[in-house]
Amino acid sequence: MNGDLTRGPVMKSMLCFAVPMILGNLLQQCYNVADTLIVGQFLGANALAAVGSAYTLMTFLTSILLGLCMGSGALFSIRFGQKDENGLKEAIFASFVMIAVITVLLNAAAFWCLDGIRVFLRVPADVWPLMREYLAVIFCGIAGTFLYNYFASLLRAVGNSIVPLIFLAISALLNIGLDLWFVVGLNRGAAGAAEATIISQYVSGVGLAVYYWLRFPGLRIQKRHMKLRLQSLREIGSFSILTCVQQSVMNLGILMVQGLVNSFGPTIMAAFAAAVKIDSFAYMPVQDFGNAFSTFIAQNYGAGKRERIQAGLKGAVATALIFCVIISAGVWVLARPLMLLFVNASETAIIAEGIRYLHIEGAFYCGIGCLFLLYGLYRALGRPGMSVVLTVISLGTRVALAYVLSAIPSIGVAGIWAAVPIGWALADAAGLGYYLAKRKKLLA
Repeated sequence: MNGDLTRGPVMKSMLCFAVPMILGNLLQQCYNVADTLIVGQFLGANALAAVGSAYTLMTFLTSILLGLCMGSGALFSIRFGQKDENGLKEAIFASFVMIAVITVLLNAAAFWCLDGIRVFLRVPADVWPLMREYLAVIFCGIAGTFLYNYFASLLRAVGNSIVPLIFLAISALLNIGLDLWFVVGLNRGAAGAAEATIISQYVSGVGLAVYYWLRFPGLRIQKRHMKLRLQSLREIGSFSILTCVQQSVMNLGILMVQGLVNSFGPTIMAAFAAAVKIDSFAYMPVQDFGNAFSTFIAQNYGAGKRERIQAGLKGAVATALIFCVIISAGVWVLARPLMLLFVNASETAIIAEGIRYLHIEGAFYCGIGCLFLLYGLYRALGRPGMSVVLTVISLGTRVALAYVLSAIPSIGVAGIWAAVPIGWALADAAGLGYYLAKRKKLLA
């Protein structure tokens, strides 16, 4: 085992662990961004709207698996901090079985509900055939997504964030190459973009699983660890299920907003599809920093090192705020050239709406940066229920205000964009207030 975050300089340890995670998840974003960019440039606005709307749906589905893996990772980190090797391996086996079963059920449900998606998301008739074609293929990659996120969470939990980055880099480059080949070279349309993505997902997922088994013998489970004890399942569930609920509630809210966006037609759908990719890239580093911060807190919580937790809190907040201010300024200034990466310059209406989205939401990335730290903190301290509460506040506000404000003629679509930072601010206030009120009990 390696990557002990309970020793050494606090911020150096956290940042050295966080940087590979940040780079890795930026590469992971390349999966759908490559689809969106290539589809938008070569297949037109309707195909861009179809792939962008499908991305929001896939984000919701994979967030269920990601939440389960992240929750299990928090428990793995605590066991690692406690030096409980037997408990760690039992948790690895039990959580793998549990999440694998959920993956199979989720995949089956996705195919079963495929034709009902159009009604739920209010997809226009001229966009749906392309979106259905894309989804019918992309759903086949859900198992690959599970494998990658599970083994990446396991290795990160014990302090190794380099290996997941390497596999993801290989997979992302493969995805871009296959996208160009299938969409441009073979003229396979939206389905070709999906095929490129799922091949790349399985390369990273299966590859990382094999690497873990061959190169990390200290983490291998043996027959004596293959037990599904009720107490162990309850403990994993207490971490994983609530984290899964938090992740899925967050993305369900975004999915509901996607349905509202779709009701405004293909132009707004295409603008939202491109702007959301830029948005995701912009704040993804601080989201991953929040996950690295969570692993740091969990290991030190398991080791009973309260002073390191408090030092890590102060350093993480300062780092996240500085980063978010810089990124907000960059997105504001570069909004137009960023949109032109995804949309042909002749699509002036799409570009204008995307710029307005980025100017409204991109100015407030400090709000989402603080929220990611709060999610990571409560997950690491064994209070994932609080992360759910903050998500409900943030997304509940966003969805409600989006529907109310967009219905006012003088505000329209801009109301959907403005609802986002308001939700962030309210959730931040609630999370910080709870921490200040319960700080001694939380860190005891």
